[in-house]
Amino acid sequence: MNTVAATTTPPVTVPVSESDRALIASLPTDFRWGVATSSYQIEGAVDVDGRTPSIWDTFCRVPGAVHEGDNGDIACEHYTRMPEDVALIKELGVDSYRFSVAWPRIQPHGRGPVNPKGLAFYDRLVDELLAKGLDPWLTLYHWDLPQELEDAGGWPARDTAYRFADYSMLVFDALQDRVKNWTTLNEPWCSAMLGYAYGLHAPGKQDFPAAMNAVHHLLLGHGLATQAMRAAAKSPIDLAIVLNAATAYPATDAPEDIAAAHRADGMGARIYLDPLVHGRYPADVVADLGKRGIEFPVQDGDLEIISTPIDVLGLNYYFSQQFSGSDENGRTTDDEGFPISRVLPLGRDKTAMDWEIVPEGFTDLLVRVSKDYPGIPLVVTENGAAFADEADENGFVVDDGRTAYFVSHVAAVAAARQQGADVRGYFAWSLLDNFEWAYGYDKRFGIVRVDYDTQKRTPKKSALWLRDTIRAVRGA
Repeated sequence: MNTVAATTTPPVTVPVSESDRALIASLPTDFRWGVATSSYQIEGAVDVDGRTPSIWDTFCRVPGAVHEGDNGDIACEHYTRMPEDVALIKELGVDSYRFSVAWPRIQPHGRGPVNPKGLAFYDRLVDELLAKGLDPWLTLYHWDLPQELEDAGGWPARDTAYRFADYSMLVFDALQDRVKNWTTLNEPWCSAMLGYAYGLHAPGKQDFPAAMNAVHHLLLGHGLATQAMRAAAKSPIDLAIVLNAATAYPATDAPEDIAAAHRADGMGARIYLDPLVHGRYPADVVADLGKRGIEFPVQDGDLEIISTPIDVLGLNYYFSQQFSGSDENGRTTDDEGFPISRVLPLGRDKTAMDWEIVPEGFTDLLVRVSKDYPGIPLVVTENGAAFADEADENGFVVDDGRTAYFVSHVAAVAAARQQGADVRGYFAWSLLDNFEWAYGYDKRFGIVRVDYDTQKRTPKKSALWLRDTIRAVRGA
């Protein structure tokens, strides 16, 4: 039974300012367009063909950890509906599909030989994409660490970096003949901070020093895998890592506010970018952590491994923030004598995630990264928004808020290019409504609606806008 609604509808009418229209029209015809997903959020089939539990399977069973106890057991049934999803991607007019591989499918215990049945799924997926003229962008890790590796210490343990490199080569050896674009990690900030510092994501730990160990070992795993794949490549490949980043604005020009924004940028962006590109951790971040008795577990040669050259830097962007260096009472230090950093609202409209919509922060981020870390082409690997969708009787969603978000943010990318940022592509997040981590199925990011009762897929207005925009940019 075909559960995909066709997208062969007439062009949609979307209000676009003349300035945004001109910016978007300035994108080159060879600009890359894609959609993105991740394995645990869409695949389902968590106990099929040899897959073993990941940290997210475990975390979802913790009472109160995930909205209404939701889990990824079924998700979007992509594991069984993959061919029709690929056909849908083709209909949307994009040229690339960014997906992630589930480590527990490939290497069920986090170590040891490959699981042929698990690998076969991605083998079929790649073939299906290529048959439709779509370029596969493969991400090796999007947060679903095998539970057995977490039991052995997880990312705070150095050994996990070596296990990741071994796993990466199992996938690379099997698919490098057909996949050119390889990403090691998606958003290591989320893995380290949400998983080990704040306890909001799997594995749900609240141990800040352990989170800093995880930062280093995630980056080390990236470097080890990058070196191994580069050495084994039999044809040209592009190697990447994907970071989530934002622009941190000071609330005023007061020195304490400027310092607070700089600290936020240090822990959110520079803590990853500096070692990846410059082979060192930011001196101010190291000093601030040192005051708390925390050091990165750097061993000889680690930073040289971490700074192994990459071909593409992926950036995921959703919002920006402004920071104050004082609390509501005007204090600039807390009870322990550490400087205060406080987020203040910018007064913008918000998405359903309560994230403020700040497209100019996107432009500023792309320009800044190109300037401070030159020589690495940028690709926007995720950008999108959750809104409270309402479907009509046919399942169609007139998601004007999401569509306006895409308009302003694609225009922001074009503005960054005009200011010198070397941005070569844009992937919308997400292809499908899906399991949104701790929010369960309560938040919808998809440009395609998924009816979770029937699994019917229906492209939303935002998907049709994206389709029409790609056609216009390419002169099709």
